[in-house]
Amino acid sequence: MNNQLTLGLDIDGTITDPATFIPHINKAFNKHLSFEDITQFHLSPLYGITDKEFFTWFSKNAGPIYAQADLAESAKEILTEWKEKHHLIYISARHKKHHELTLNWFAEHSIPFDEILLTGSHNKIQITKEKGIELFFEDKLDNANEIAETVAIPVLLFNTPYNQGNEHSLVHRVTNWLEAKSYVDQYARRKAPNSHR
Repeated sequence: MNNQLTLGLDIDGTITDPATFIPHINKAFNKHLSFEDITQFHLSPLYGITDKEFFTWFSKNAGPIYAQADLAESAKEILTEWKEKHHLIYISARHKKHHELTLNWFAEHSIPFDEILLTGSHNKIQITKEKGIELFFEDKLDNANEIAETVAIPVLLFNTPYNQGNEHSLVHRVTNWLEAKSYVDQYARRKAPNSHR
């Protein structure tokens, strides 16, 4: 297909509901923060705990929470439609030990994919270059800015309370998957070889 795109998609907070972890963290540390209270990606200061305490809790509990995560609204329908049009490569900072449960989650929810790559870190630059990603989907502001700056591709940033700040000119905020679909459809048309720009 002449306007097929290779899309790079983060999973957590992008494909999944960005509020997924909040009730679990609240319960663990006896807090009552709402999603709107989560105004930064670094959660330890918001919960009054050390980074070590958070990491210990996260390492133990991330897998079960990933396994029961809810989908972001409209994500499944749009990704299913894109399966026939685009190449879908999921690139996540999840630890590689969670690969099988991630595959199971995709199967359980019937989410289409071409590849699922877990990097174990937030540095997605090298793999984005290697896979020839043309457009990336993120929820972490510094990731989005770094990819836009270094790889020089558009990044769709799903707007949340925790990713406010200045974004690179190639980073485009969207509030939901319907807005993301509109952007991608227009971008694909512009990229088509027979498109007159």
